[in-house]
Amino acid sequence: MRPDALLYPAPEGLYCPEGGFYVDPVRPVEQALVTHGHSDHARPGHVNVLATRQTLDIMRLRYGDGFCASEQAAAFGEELLVNGVKVSFHPAGHVLGSAQIAIEKNGTRIVVSGDYKRRPDPTCAAYVPVACDVFITEATFGLPVFHHPDPMDETAKLLASLRQFPERTHLVGAYALGKAQRVIRLLRDAGYAEPIYIHGAMEKLCDYYIEQGIDLGELLPATIESRDKSAFRGAVVIGPSSAFADRWARRFNEPLPAFASGWMMVRQRAKQHGVELPLVISDHCDWPELTETIRELHPAEVWVTHGREEALVRWCHLQGIKAKPLHLVGYEDEGD
Repeated sequence: MRPDALLYPAPEGLYCPEGGFYVDPVRPVEQALVTHGHSDHARPGHVNVLATRQTLDIMRLRYGDGFCASEQAAAFGEELLVNGVKVSFHPAGHVLGSAQIAIEKNGTRIVVSGDYKRRPDPTCAAYVPVACDVFITEATFGLPVFHHPDPMDETAKLLASLRQFPERTHLVGAYALGKAQRVIRLLRDAGYAEPIYIHGAMEKLCDYYIEQGIDLGELLPATIESRDKSAFRGAVVIGPSSAFADRWARRFNEPLPAFASGWMMVRQRAKQHGVELPLVISDHCDWPELTETIRELHPAEVWVTHGREEALVRWCHLQGIKAKPLHLVGYEDEGD
């Protein structure tokens, strides 16, 4: 079966006409297969949603019980038939519950990566390579300049700053799903045993991670009104970056703004956001990991989506691999 007859870009998202479903649709549809819980991939309003149990739970936490009319949970590796098309979900290593989706019919298998990373991360299941004829890869950091450092080295920078400025509150901006929990675990794995304060917007998701067996240590609410302000001297406070731009952040003791993101490699981005301590911690593959993954899978074709598409397409062509950009719209880098 021709790959572009099995799956192709439509205004709503990647569409499988044989199965009558979309993957990570950006508009409400009848049948949606969802790779993970970030809001640019997991949107409310679909009639039926098929995803991992954890992704469905996260969608419910974020959107409420009415996020869809009906849901179906897929276990990793389980093969399901959707209107005669075989689909299966496989760990993507991006955030808790994140999955690649394999779509197969008449001897043709396409794997949609969703967002994925190859670095070790104890807060989610590790990426698993899935053999395929066509690999649809994200390219958030799809430029040769992006070589992300060891996240433990970045964590060491935060700990060094805490020692250097013991009177200052370290405000770490991190996306509420995945990045915040990963930063907390990185701190714990580096030996930081003090309470970590979290913004209210992160409490439900952190509680869910803990319910799923992810040890985050002692977490306390970063509520200034009910607490002596001096309690935050030398403390770590984690919250969404948007919260650090308002009056909430200025209430802390000599706040030192930090931000955990792969984009912190770009100095201008850090400067624009007023980040004093940039932490290059990404939940996506960098350029070497993207290219190594394609070499490892050795697919007949590579389709590149949501990111720096052209450079990776060009690299594939130089390797003798058929490739094309998909130019999908509606996907952001908010969970980087």
